[in-house]
Amino acid sequence: MSDFAEEAWRKYLIQLQAHPLRTKAITSGVLAGCSDAIAQKIAGVKKIQFRRLLLLMLYGLCYGGPFAHYFHKLMDALFKGKKDNTTVAKKVLLEQVTSSPWNNFLFMSYYGLVVEGRPWKLVKHKVGKDFSTIQLTAWKFWPIVGWINHQYVPLQFRVLFGSFIASCWSIFLNLKARSAVIKNA
Repeated sequence: MSDFAEEAWRKYLIQLQAHPLRTKAITSGVLAGCSDAIAQKIAGVKKIQFRRLLLLMLYGLCYGGPFAHYFHKLMDALFKGKKDNTTVAKKVLLEQVTSSPWNNFLFMSYYGLVVEGRPWKLVKHKVGKDFSTIQLTAWKFWPIVGWINHQYVPLQFRVLFGSFIASCWSIFLNLKARSAVIKNA
């Protein structure tokens, strides 16, 4: 690892220890922005839509990171930090029937209402039309991520791990949530 990367990681760990919520929120926001920039490029947007990118960073900063921080703390408290296979299976199941549908619904609603600026009636229709497909896809992908996260990742790194994987998932959601590709933005 380069000296720069080692120093950056060391400083990140110091911030994570001293200010866990703030660090996780910022990390989630930055990763949300990166995933949106990638999604825009994959979609063929010629000029990055910075308003959209900033609104998605705001989502990660104000919701994604903080929600995951408190959710993982709650899960650890509920299951008393246990990592046996039965407990991990219960954590994954609980996560998949509670936070997974909620997070997908909230993201789709936020994207339609705030990012695209569409009226609730149109957003409601789009969510109703696409939610089940997205949720079923999530249930094929996220339980594996959840298992790895709860079984092998230390509590203080679960939001970082989840946010990194969520960046890939967000690219999928961004592309799915788009009403139309704006090639000349």
